[in-house]
Amino acid sequence: MAASHPQVRLGLPSKGRMEDETMTFLAECNLRVDKTNPRQYSARIPAMPEILVLFQRARDIARSVAAGDIDLGITGYDTVLDALGDDLSDIIVVHEALGYGECRLVVAVPDEWDDVTDLPSLNQKAQSTGGLRAATKHVTSAELFFGKHNLSEAIQVVSADGALEAAPAVGYAEMIVDITSTGTTLRDNRLKTIDGGTLVESQAVMIANRESLRSQDQLLETARHLLEFFEARLRARGQYLVMANMRGSSEAEIAERIFTQTDLGGLQGPTISPVATRDGQGGWYAINIIVSQKRLYRAIQQIRGIDGSGVVVTPTTFIFEERPERYQRLLRELGRVEASNHD
Repeated sequence: MAASHPQVRLGLPSKGRMEDETMTFLAECNLRVDKTNPRQYSARIPAMPEILVLFQRARDIARSVAAGDIDLGITGYDTVLDALGDDLSDIIVVHEALGYGECRLVVAVPDEWDDVTDLPSLNQKAQSTGGLRAATKHVTSAELFFGKHNLSEAIQVVSADGALEAAPAVGYAEMIVDITSTGTTLRDNRLKTIDGGTLVESQAVMIANRESLRSQDQLLETARHLLEFFEARLRARGQYLVMANMRGSSEAEIAERIFTQTDLGGLQGPTISPVATRDGQGGWYAINIIVSQKRLYRAIQQIRGIDGSGVVVTPTTFIFEERPERYQRLLRELGRVEASNHD
């Protein structure tokens, strides 16, 4: 059992793209990390003073959470699997899709292997050549993957650091297992992916120590707070608040006109309220709706088409729901029955 601590310890990546994107995401969620020195290994989140941020290598965060050395961690899902393999019993994935750090862990082979297009043909290549070597930083994931597909005897996993794309050219491996986002680096190095050769689709996730969540109410409340802001921010991305004025005889009549349009439904429906006019005669109503970016122009045209005027558009920062969906799921996984009593 993880020891109880007066503070909630949150592990964040200490360098690279994942650190930059994590810090940006938290700032967008109104959870700015107060890190003034790039070499510091701890920091605070002013909006949540109970959290002690500890910076670690991305690949070490999952092990630290599983061991109970830290309570929560944000890292890539690929590093979680590589650190812990297929045994995730000591952790809970609290949020599985934070919307950044997207990448794939893939098998990549030389372009000139025209006869290798999928895993069966890769196996045939390995058998015909007396075996192949795959260089990777993700040894655990690679070994599990090749074992799952009965390729362990044919393909030897070679642990390597640095630029893996050079491995076939240098000669210490014939192929690689590596992270790719766009595939550009692989193509530039004359490597290609193969059908069925994706080990994992990954992005940033938040994980927690399972036993600590069960035993520490403060940690559970902190996880809830984080989930509230994460989900509200992610839900608001690409959404706009559209406000307009409309003349009509009643709120019901305005609503009827709005519902004839395909892009003016809002979240649960439009908000309609009377406008206080200078002459006091009324007859004007304000409408507020949430519209996605891809429907924004059509929505504006439809508002104008039903005699809306003074249209104002502003991006949304947060959309909070009544209860965070993932927090309810977390409570169920922990066997907590008082889900509705925590809101």
